[in-house]
Parts: sequence; structure tokens; C-alpha cells
Amino acid sequence: MFATPEQLASANKSAVEALLTIANTAFASVERLAALNLNTARSALEDSVANTKALFSVKDPQEFASLQASLARPSLEKAVAYGRSVYEIATEVQGQFAKIAEGQVTEIKQNIASTLDKVAKSAPAGSDVAVAAVKSAIAAANSAYDSMSKAAKQVAEIAEANVTAATDATVKAVGASAAAAPKSKKAA
Repeated sequence: MFATPEQLASANKSAVEALLTIANTAFASVERLAALNLNTARSALEDSVANTKALFSVKDPQEFASLQASLARPSLEKAVAYGRSVYEIATEVQGQFAKIAEGQVTEIKQNIASTLDKVAKSAPAGSDVAVAAVKSAIAAANSAYDSMSKAAKQVAEIAEANVTAATDATVKAVGASAAAAPKSKKAA
């Protein structure tokens, strides 16, 4: 009934492999975020210099207002693109971590089922009811886990759709207000 050294070694090897996969995934995501941040900072600096030069070349207030409105949309679009990239990296990492966790849970379920089968074979006569009760409880726990996992995935999908819709609406609203700003200045 006790675990053999081979079983312990196999379990430890599996745990170490899972931890190495998690560490590699985390390092890869940090590397991607660092590259994204560096590229974003470089682009922001270049845009800032170009925008400053453009603002210094303005001759009158109407041209200034028009230029400001034209600069707002690209800046917002870049900020939204940056946010989407960060969100994409985070979602990807979360998905990879979830796969690793699901693999570990599956392995644990298999080990528990195997152990229960061994216990059932070596159990004294009349303990069938107790073994069946334990198996039933484990099956109920597995079913609850599966249901919660599916619900969490659905919530994540809905949240992602809402974030996408909200960002798109924000970009459109800023674009519309930026386009309307020069027109309202000319009317005044």
C-alpha cells in the first residue's frame, strides 16, 4: 500500500518537470514584456520628439488645435495596442499555466484511482461499501472541479470579449471626438 521508491522518484520527476516548465514559461513571458516595454518606450520617445517639433512649427491657434486633435488618436491607438499586447501575453501565460495545472490534476486523479483500485483488491471482505463511498466522493469532487474549470474558462472568455469591445469603443469615441474638434474650432 505504501509508495515504492520508483513511484516516489517518478512523482518527484514529474513535479520537477512541471516546475521547470512553469519557470521557463515565466521567464519567456518576462522577456517578451521587457522587449515590448523597450520598443514602446523607444517609439514613445520618437513620437514625442516628432510631436514636439510639429508643435513648435505651429503658426496660429487653429493650427495648434487641429494638430493636437490629429496627434491624440495615434497616441491612443498606440496605448491601446500596448495594452492589448500586454493582455495577450498575460492571457497566453495563464493558458500555459492552466495546461500545466490540468496535466498535474489529471496525473493526481490517475494516481488516486490506481491507489483506490489497489486498496480495493487488498481490502478485507465487507469493505466494498467503504471503498465505493470513497470512489463516489472522489468522482463527485472531480465532477465539481471539472464544472468549476469550465465555468472559469467561460468567465475568462466573456471578460476577454468585454475588454475587446470596450477598447474598440474607446478608440472609436476618441477618434470621433478628435475628428469633431477641428470642425468645432472652425465654426467658432
